[in-house]
Amino acid sequence: MITSRAWRGKRYAVLGLARSGAATVAALLASGAEVTAWDTNEAAREAVVDAVQELSLSFNNVTLKLADPLTLDLTGYEAVIVSPGVPLNRHPIAAHAKTYNVPIIGDIELFAQARAELPPHKVVGITGTNGKSTTTALIHHILQTAGVPSLMGGNIGLPILGRDPLPAGGVYVLELSSYQIDLTFTLDCDVAVLLNITPDHLDRYEGFAGYAASKARLFEMQSAGHVAVIMREDETARAIYNQFDVGQLKLRSHAANAVDDPFDLWDPFDHAKHFGTQVDWPALQGPHNAQNTMAALLVGEVLGIDDAVLGDALRTYPGLPHRMERVRTLHDVLYVNDSKATNPTSTAPALAAYPAIHWILGGQAKTDTLDDCAPHFSHVRAAYTIGEAGPMFAKLLAPHMPVTESKTLAAAVTKAAAAAKPGETVLLSPACASFDQFKDFEARGDAFRALVEAL
Repeated sequence: MITSRAWRGKRYAVLGLARSGAATVAALLASGAEVTAWDTNEAAREAVVDAVQELSLSFNNVTLKLADPLTLDLTGYEAVIVSPGVPLNRHPIAAHAKTYNVPIIGDIELFAQARAELPPHKVVGITGTNGKSTTTALIHHILQTAGVPSLMGGNIGLPILGRDPLPAGGVYVLELSSYQIDLTFTLDCDVAVLLNITPDHLDRYEGFAGYAASKARLFEMQSAGHVAVIMREDETARAIYNQFDVGQLKLRSHAANAVDDPFDLWDPFDHAKHFGTQVDWPALQGPHNAQNTMAALLVGEVLGIDDAVLGDALRTYPGLPHRMERVRTLHDVLYVNDSKATNPTSTAPALAAYPAIHWILGGQAKTDTLDDCAPHFSHVRAAYTIGEAGPMFAKLLAPHMPVTESKTLAAAVTKAAAAAKPGETVLLSPACASFDQFKDFEARGDAFRALVEAL
């Protein structure tokens, strides 16, 4: 795990003991810090105690207490470390910590504090409203293909503090949500990436401007001369690009609506012949993945990855589970698991990616419209609705395409498979949460995969 002498002898409170919280507790204790930890879930508290004991962290040298930070006098505490899921604009811990002038931080800030003691390395940080996970995983895959030691963390993969440090020359690739950036103050990314900004998480911010300002902080933490890769296809991202002074090295995509700028250094598609086209990258289909790929190629160029390696990485990138995941091709029909698409905005890119779709959608609706998907209805040969939202979505779609109210995922897969013709795609992209019929979107995607494998 990652540890730091800077934490030794200091007192921390950790609120939230899921994976990142548990890893934070272990890293602090292993560094010789005193930790007070809390989670409202008793099982989570017990699991942390068990994990600490399994790691053989001697309680003679370090201290772990279980207590709600809201009940503590925080005088003398170095920081309160919270899960990104804690809504600081509503949770009482924010006011309580402020009373004692104790900062609230996250595990990414602790990682930033530990960097000086790690072997020489670089950090790539990726943020944006959409595409973060794919771009993060693709950059990690590029580095692995090139033989560069790398770890993927932040909002994806395993908690970064629980991983063993990389050897010299390694690259940490971090997916960073706005919530994580809010809890981070000293992370100086060697390369910081902004993919796009559209309205999201507005219950946590004072309007869209507050959400955009949170994303911009990733770049404000960078040193002069470090690289900002900003994809300027939307107005808000362009505004963030223009915030920086001339001391920052900046790159962007060559979008038709982007204004020429002397800091635009290259478009990798203009000078490399090894990449092929998007048709050659099975796991990177759709317009949104063209943007994700552009960002990843720019990062690869900055890190000195050879063009031939970049091209090979694009062709071999396997994709992420539940994100436009190619499950199998049967009788020349492609089956795609996009269970992670839990709202219409995130479903729209999948509809755009395939020209002839049998679309399985429905579940626990987050909205009563499918307006974001409407521009791509011409790609849908037929729809199969499931779950609570099934009847509502069937009514919305009936004027535009054939619709079957299938009710269950199993019935939808059976009917779609029977109707699909060679060259078409059966797509699970629900545009809904899963909780009406499944534990989570992963369980829904796993069920789809099992049904398809059984065909």
